[in-house]
Amino acid sequence: MRLLPSKKTRIVALVGILLGIVVYKYAVSAGQDNGFDLSNTTLPREQILHGGPPRDGIPALSDPKLVAAAAANYLQPTDRVIGVTLKGRSRAYPIGILNWHEIVNDEIEGQRFAVTYCPLCGTAVAFDATIDGRPTDFGVSGLLYNSDVLLYDRDTESLWSQILSQSVSGERVGQKLKPIPISHTTWRDWLAKHPDTQVLSDDTGHSRDYQRNPYAGYEESRYTYFAVNNEAPDNYHPKEIVVGLDVDGVFKAYPFVELDKQGQSRFRDTINGSQFDFAWDTQNRSITITDANGQEVAGIQGFWFAWFAFHPDTEVFKPADS
Repeated sequence: MRLLPSKKTRIVALVGILLGIVVYKYAVSAGQDNGFDLSNTTLPREQILHGGPPRDGIPALSDPKLVAAAAANYLQPTDRVIGVTLKGRSRAYPIGILNWHEIVNDEIEGQRFAVTYCPLCGTAVAFDATIDGRPTDFGVSGLLYNSDVLLYDRDTESLWSQILSQSVSGERVGQKLKPIPISHTTWRDWLAKHPDTQVLSDDTGHSRDYQRNPYAGYEESRYTYFAVNNEAPDNYHPKEIVVGLDVDGVFKAYPFVELDKQGQSRFRDTINGSQFDFAWDTQNRSITITDANGQEVAGIQGFWFAWFAFHPDTEVFKPADS
């Protein structure tokens, strides 16, 4: 006897068909470039991939609502946040919210900046958002390079690589963004150091379940959703967390698994002739890097596979006794 599909199954199938029609119509109208002009891109055109969502399908936040630390009851002590301090004022941006929006355009006392996060690469970078003398906002293009998000500025619709911190197509091609030092740490740690911090509110104006990770299991998996140019050697898990530094074209990665072997929370290292001091917090899985003048340095924290994809010639830190 042939069994007929249940009503629920038929509804799910119908929804899938309708969704497929919508996606197809969008692809036809906007194309695989999501409507961006890639005619002058500095990247191999065939390696710029459509990530699935349309332009702004992942909605960036601009001038978001902020709350005092005491009102951030949606955060647990071990939740990860991106902390920014500018002009003596501190703000925390929860990864649980950034997973859904990837970019927050914000301002502190007239300084425009963007906090960016790519869940596929685990990379968080904040940028000064003043370009050519005027502030701008960034959106999520829906395009990827080496699995990493390509941002676009709303002034010229130029595309920018997050990890390269550089425009890769459009009117501003070749221009660089200035990274801002951040703290990628736990809410517990950030709050203890910055009790007067403001926090990105979960009242974003968008209907999202910020208590749910849309990428659950991804960080533990050895697989990636998209191909990359340079496959990382398997001496580390592909999703091993590293902090990478670029010192005048010399790259070095500091895997957290190696920092755990270091045996001391503070140490010094030299890259391309420049000296840096490192403060490693094993409990909160965070690191602070300062230069010889005591100024905090903006590194890039993310997955090992992502750092290697962009910098296959990277040096790798290992403790002296390993």
